[in-house]
Amino acid sequence: MGYRASPVPDHPALLLEGEERVICVGDLHIGIEAELLHRGVVVPSQTPRMERELMELAEGIDRLIIIGDVKHQVPGSTRQEHREVPRFFDRLLGAYPRVDLVKGNHDTNIERMLPPQVTVHEQGGMLLGDVGLVHGHAWPSQEVMGCRLLVLGHNHPAVIFEDGLHQNQVERCWVRCRFKDLYQERYPGLPEEAILIPAFNRTLGGGPVNLEGPRLLGPLLANGLLDLENGRVYLMDGLYLGTVSSLRVRRRGYFRLED
Repeated sequence: MGYRASPVPDHPALLLEGEERVICVGDLHIGIEAELLHRGVVVPSQTPRMERELMELAEGIDRLIIIGDVKHQVPGSTRQEHREVPRFFDRLLGAYPRVDLVKGNHDTNIERMLPPQVTVHEQGGMLLGDVGLVHGHAWPSQEVMGCRLLVLGHNHPAVIFEDGLHQNQVERCWVRCRFKDLYQERYPGLPEEAILIPAFNRTLGGGPVNLEGPRLLGPLLANGLLDLENGRVYLMDGLYLGTVSSLRVRRRGYFRLED
């Protein structure tokens, strides 16, 4: 049975409806506040807010899938992460019948922090019917790339707006794009489409997909398998803005917090 994918309005969460009703989120980066404090920026822990938001989305949902970067510190882990991550998952398991985690590049040794009921998938990703789910920092497995729709995190997609005085505003966004019809040896076939999901942690802001310059992160994008230029950009409320190429903004010293 195929799954239908639709962003949850005004939430950085993807609803997958088919045999099960599933909420998918990514890039929580629990513990990023410690890094921001080191840079002189005081931000309260965002974990309680993310927990409340996921609790609000849990009604009528069969499974929660987190596609990577639950924690922030890498390598190693902070005391904040050791304190907040186990408590966070304990509470989620009280609201969701099943919880899965696809590991991201920040999730080294995260199994030590998780309750045993959480199902952990390695960086190659997982399949949910005809949908593949990966973090996006590594090559997906061949099994996952045999899906119809691929869901990716990692890049914290956002769109940057520039006014006539070159003042910038950045908003998180969704991007839907096709795979290019090109020959490559790694996979016998490619999915029909990919969805790049925004970061669940609002503190991260995002990496503007329409800012000219270096490509986005991850092997699928770095190796040109995704047709990002013709990708369709949607704001958090579902408003369609146009394609990435039609929204292009020149780089003028914009700084991005790398992940």
